[in-house]
Amino acid sequence: MMHLLLLLLGVFQIHAASETVNSTGSVDESGVCQCSVILPDTSFPTYRMEILESSNYNLSISVQQEITKIQNYQVTLTGYLEKLKNLTKRVEVVEMGGISITELDFELLKLEIREMESLVVQLRESINGSNVLIETLFVEIRNISIMVNQLESYDKNNVLAIRREITSLKKRLEDCEKSQGVPVPPTVSYGKCTHGGIANISKPFVVQLNWLGFDYRFGGWGKDSLLGANQDVHWVTPLNTDARMMNTLRFYPSYDDLLLYKRQTERVLAVQQRYIDYSNCGQGGGMIMFNDSLYYNCYNSRDLCKFNRETTAVERKTLTDAAFNNRFSYASSLWQDIDLASDEDGLWVIYSTEKKSGNILISKLNATSMTIENTWTTSHYKLGVTNAFMVCGVMYATRTLSTRREEIFYMYNTKTGQEGQMSVAFDKMMENVQSLSYNPNDHKLYMYNDGYLVTYDLNFKPLPGQA
Repeated sequence: MMHLLLLLLGVFQIHAASETVNSTGSVDESGVCQCSVILPDTSFPTYRMEILESSNYNLSISVQQEITKIQNYQVTLTGYLEKLKNLTKRVEVVEMGGISITELDFELLKLEIREMESLVVQLRESINGSNVLIETLFVEIRNISIMVNQLESYDKNNVLAIRREITSLKKRLEDCEKSQGVPVPPTVSYGKCTHGGIANISKPFVVQLNWLGFDYRFGGWGKDSLLGANQDVHWVTPLNTDARMMNTLRFYPSYDDLLLYKRQTERVLAVQQRYIDYSNCGQGGGMIMFNDSLYYNCYNSRDLCKFNRETTAVERKTLTDAAFNNRFSYASSLWQDIDLASDEDGLWVIYSTEKKSGNILISKLNATSMTIENTWTTSHYKLGVTNAFMVCGVMYATRTLSTRREEIFYMYNTKTGQEGQMSVAFDKMMENVQSLSYNPNDHKLYMYNDGYLVTYDLNFKPLPGQA
């Protein structure tokens, strides 16, 4: 019995060191001492641990999400600061009377400033609480906007216009002095092919951002490329943000209307019936306007579509065996398996087939019936070029040299069957070339460049014996 009491006493002392212990004792009729000990519940609180672990896991996810948001905001702000630097430089050029002043400078500056203001406002709303960097950026953008408006108001007496004329005259005088004693190549008449091919390309001239904004990076634009056609009307066709479907066309009656986004005629190709019919919509940026009709690849098919600007009627013709639906598109432009082009010789289509393993095919089209009159097979893989266009029956293909440089590196002459390498580098405003077409009425290239409408002047080599 004594041993039992000692054991119970030991247990009681162990628990008493950390917890309160309830105990009672008594002596029975036989004189035997009996004790009862009530120990506390020492089981581990598992449910509380699980709650703690769950709370910790949720907290970790929330912290990681906030860190990701901060990182995204940092990247966005860095981009805005870079845009602001570029805007500041352009405003300084305008303020100092630089030679880059054009009628469009103020419009482009104000448009980009409005876009940046809108983006910064959205960023401010998405962040709870103030942020010094965002507020500073917003103030600087507002200051730039005020400066641009002030500069524009100073031109009431056409001071800038006069300065441009003076600059132009100085440039012409310098060119005249440089050309003294240097034989001048004969002037190439529009619509004629009395030259030896492309010699060089001018600097890019940024006409305008497409009317839908920066998010609509894919599309095409230009003027009627039929020889002798009305050159006042300009067409613009941004693709949807999926970079695939062309649903809306705009026609502007003049160049000034294009700059000011006014007096446009807008056409929607999708037909609303019991369901939306997209069959007349376009696909990719390979469209071209020829003889008052827009030719393009019909949506989700290998068909060619012809949209008449006056009647809005759509005709279609299957381009036999042509690959489509992004099978053999250009390197920097999705869904452009079928690329329409035109030049002094008429209407063309640049495409590929499975049978030719993706090599470029050039077909001469009958503009009325959209039937193929002749086809030439090149040895160059279509996915290896960024875009292509036709000049005097010669296909020229481009490739990317850098984010700001492009190069015409390959040509195929349908009149001789000869093909070869060449190198004519030129600048570009933005990184990607989504559409590129030639107009024989003005010897210009029309580029859709990450949402911007850009033109280039082509200069040609003289024919052998003319130099």
